[in-house]
Amino acid sequence: MSSVINQATGLAAGLNENQWTQIHQATASLNPQQLTWLSGYLAGMAQTGQSTVLAQPDSSHAKSLTILYGSQTGNAKSVAQEFKAKLDALNIPATIVSMADYKQKQLKTESHVVIIVSTHGIGEAPDDAVALHSFLAGKKAPKLNDLNFAVLGLGDTSYEFFCQTAKDFDKRLQDLGATRITDRVDCDVDYDADVAAWFDTITHQVKDELSAKSSQSVIPSLNMHPSAAVASQYTKKLPYTATLLESQKITGRDSVKDIRHIEISLENSGIQYRPGDALGVWFKNDINLVDEITTLLGLQGDTSVNWSGDDYNFNDALINKLELTQSYPTFVTKYAKYANNIELNALLDDKSVLREYLSQRQIIDVVRQYPAKLNAQEFVDTLRMITPRLYSIASSQAEVEDEVHLTVALVEYDAHGYAHQGGASSFLSTRLDEGGEVNVFVEKNDNFRLPDDGNTPVIMIGPGTGIAPFRAFMQQREAEEASGENWLFFGNPNYTQDFLYQTEWQRFVKDGVLNKVSLAFSRDQEQKVYVQHRMLEQGAEIYQWLEQGAHIYVCGDANHMAKDVQDALVQIVIAHGAKSDEQAEQYISDLRRAKRYQKDVY
Repeated sequence: MSSVINQATGLAAGLNENQWTQIHQATASLNPQQLTWLSGYLAGMAQTGQSTVLAQPDSSHAKSLTILYGSQTGNAKSVAQEFKAKLDALNIPATIVSMADYKQKQLKTESHVVIIVSTHGIGEAPDDAVALHSFLAGKKAPKLNDLNFAVLGLGDTSYEFFCQTAKDFDKRLQDLGATRITDRVDCDVDYDADVAAWFDTITHQVKDELSAKSSQSVIPSLNMHPSAAVASQYTKKLPYTATLLESQKITGRDSVKDIRHIEISLENSGIQYRPGDALGVWFKNDINLVDEITTLLGLQGDTSVNWSGDDYNFNDALINKLELTQSYPTFVTKYAKYANNIELNALLDDKSVLREYLSQRQIIDVVRQYPAKLNAQEFVDTLRMITPRLYSIASSQAEVEDEVHLTVALVEYDAHGYAHQGGASSFLSTRLDEGGEVNVFVEKNDNFRLPDDGNTPVIMIGPGTGIAPFRAFMQQREAEEASGENWLFFGNPNYTQDFLYQTEWQRFVKDGVLNKVSLAFSRDQEQKVYVQHRMLEQGAEIYQWLEQGAHIYVCGDANHMAKDVQDALVQIVIAHGAKSDEQAEQYISDLRRAKRYQKDVY
């Protein structure tokens, strides 16, 4: 009788009989705890207007579109989710899958595939795309004559290997016989307009062939973390206005580094995050920097300019909307037309020379060196939009509740006769007063997660500010009373000046949460010692931990440290696992594929 009443109530709420039947079937086997979770999840989706749609094609319409994303910081995933929502609205059947979860051999059965992928490090695939990238490049890749595909790359023109992973996928799919739906698009950091145009092109090409003849049901995944719906209220495009609680220097007076412990209040936001996630920070440019640029160009700060369809005064646009502390080739290309300088024009002829030049300069340095005559609107048009900076979260909500903590290195240096500072790091460290407002959002990172089983041992390698997520890991494992052993590798220049969170690590050791600590202070002895050297010294024990199922995590510098650590891991497997070079590489690859080797590098 109650089932009949519930069905009548459901039909009154606007559900049809088919939808009610599907809901009843999907929930019939759930226990009370799962039903409670599901009710909260659906309530969160109702607030945010989001749903997880699983298309169920009928036998008369087998073709569908699969969206594969490879994302290191979350941007490619977000773009993929936006595209999925657009296709849902047009009733075009589509499935969205992380490349890390995609069964590679399924590719030969697909009719339409869209790849959205970022590039990581020096032209490398992001971690969750490595396996598929390697598979397609290898001898076992199948012929794909029946596949239609499109590729979207996300990158930064400041880097030499701009959108290289997207280029790799695009070329390899073509070589394997697949047919392009449309040409590849390579997006710079200001990608919204390019992405929207690409969406429109794809949907126009496939809508007639793929218009759904399928029934669709809203079936949430029970594997999704319950915080997902709440956290999605605030995004990169709709951040939360938080309050800075504390900015405290945690390196010594004589340290070569200025590293800050930052605490931000999320009170009343409802925001939830997990250890491994990052916090996106929208910052403001330094007013002194803006004033100098305005003066050098002979312009007035109150001049009206237009940016992205909205009107601002010149100073406000430079402070809040435009990138000034990172330089990039597109700026020089546009600015050179007004500077009309032979030397600057010559830089444009050699991309590698231009990148080397820009790697040592901010926008202000180019303006100082090569004065130009242009108006405020013309200068605004040379610049790209400011982008939020992502910081690994250094806290667990199990410990700090409605706060979020960061570990931020102040970028500060002298060059070309002037002092320079980083945009976000100086904003958080020196320019934002305690009690001041900062716009933030959580960037989820499902590629950097503690093991589900608390009995699993964990090895953490995090020199410098790479220590941040491991502070969160230990707070979480302590709160959960996880029994798995924990081993930390940490390095910095000097023990007395740079042992970040020293007293906390000592307490974790005393309380039995942290079982082993290996330290590498590079400048405390004549010969420099780094974390990879400590790893090699203790290689036998590391290999033993790995053989016992340990997960290994690396956080920090991508260009040098992460590569040195991986090389050390390969050497350890060769030396202590009695494996060949090729077998050792495969061993590490298998760890990555099993999500037992995870990196958060930048």
